[in-house]
Amino acid sequence: MPDPQPAAPVVRVSVFPGGFNWGLYVGVDKGFFAKQSINIEVLGTPNSVTQMTDFAEGKFDIAMTAVDNIVAYREGQGEAPIGAQPEFFAFMGSDSGFLSLVAAPEISEIADLSGKILAVDALTTGYAFVLYEILRRNGLERGAYQLRRVGGMIQRMNSLLLGNESATLLSAPYNLIAKSRGQKQLVTSADALGPYQGNVGAAKRSWAEKNADKITGYIRGYRNAIQWLYAPENRAEAIDLLVKNAPGMSKDLAEASYPELLAPVGGFFRDCMIDVTGLRCVLELRSRYAERRKELLDPEKYYDLSFYKNAVAASAIGPYR
Repeated sequence: MPDPQPAAPVVRVSVFPGGFNWGLYVGVDKGFFAKQSINIEVLGTPNSVTQMTDFAEGKFDIAMTAVDNIVAYREGQGEAPIGAQPEFFAFMGSDSGFLSLVAAPEISEIADLSGKILAVDALTTGYAFVLYEILRRNGLERGAYQLRRVGGMIQRMNSLLLGNESATLLSAPYNLIAKSRGQKQLVTSADALGPYQGNVGAAKRSWAEKNADKITGYIRGYRNAIQWLYAPENRAEAIDLLVKNAPGMSKDLAEASYPELLAPVGGFFRDCMIDVTGLRCVLELRSRYAERRKELLDPEKYYDLSFYKNAVAASAIGPYR
């Protein structure tokens, strides 16, 4: 008998709960990662402090996270007490974050948030600065409202629904769940800010240098999953996969999430590239709002496209390969 084939290596991927993991779910379920000879282990995380602490400690290989987290911890501005993390870098882009400012029923407009308590994941990383900027552009400076650390999207949505805060940033499906429970969507970050680099695939440099084949395989598998998602003939199966995998997802919510997450403009990045213009917006906000203020001008400091270029060059011609 021939020797059994060795098991494909496991790549551990840390994620926040949300519809923005749809490509990952598809890649696992449809075998796009398996075709690249890697097995994906998806690990949930409750908040950015936990995720970045675990990242620094090597408890997983790849973080699907807001690029602002990567910038913050590279610069030693992260909320977790782990110091500067010069090994963190982004190797591909996923989306713009799909963020919406959602508020309690009594809030009619952004100006009504003056004097109110707002929920964030962390005060100094993630999407907190997006919230600050949306409010600033609508006349509310930092002292005009209070902030409360609550955690990831599920925690923030639940806290908003309980009436603990007056508003927070949410993405699909949690903005849709909140709206179905009587909350109001005031504005999307895309409408308020324009291009913004949200979630990325990130790794540590020391791990990446030893595992370049795993990163390139991950990029190819993820890109093929996004191609599959955008194909109209796959819509019904894609919705079933989202219901199966995303916490709190119903068939109706998945149907409502589809046009948001797969919008022709503003949906998942079809090519999975870093949006450099969007990253410049991230740096602009961090330069304005971060503690231990620094002017951040060089987006290339925080990403490395060499793995992406190798992945694309090695990809077979044609979709879903």
